[in-house]
Amino acid sequence: MAESHETGKHGEEMARTFLSNKGYEVLETNWRSNHNEIDIIARKDKILVVAEVKTRKTNFFGEPEEFVTKAKQKSLIKAANHYISFKNLDLEVRFDIISILYSGSNYKIHHIEDAFYPTM
Repeated sequence: MAESHETGKHGEEMARTFLSNKGYEVLETNWRSNHNEIDIIARKDKILVVAEVKTRKTNFFGEPEEFVTKAKQKSLIKAANHYISFKNLDLEVRFDIISILYSGSNYKIHHIEDAFYPTM
């Protein structure tokens, strides 16, 4: 398995633990709809949280959250709409980014709530 893939999987595990410790109920991980994927779907109170996790070992080229492109945002919105329809949910939806920088046992998690909003 490629090192970047391992880094991403490790970051997603850290993000799940982070959200659980903050009182979120993690509903799904790596949920797929066609070619779109949501890293983490969680719920807190009456809010459905769609979270994209970006993990890097260095911020030399920029902070991890800077790599959530407009195309990725559109992909997440499409997948979230499908999830909501598939599960027949009536909840407010929030799009978050969980940015993780780590090296060995040192890490920094930055949870960006309402990182972006769906546009028409």
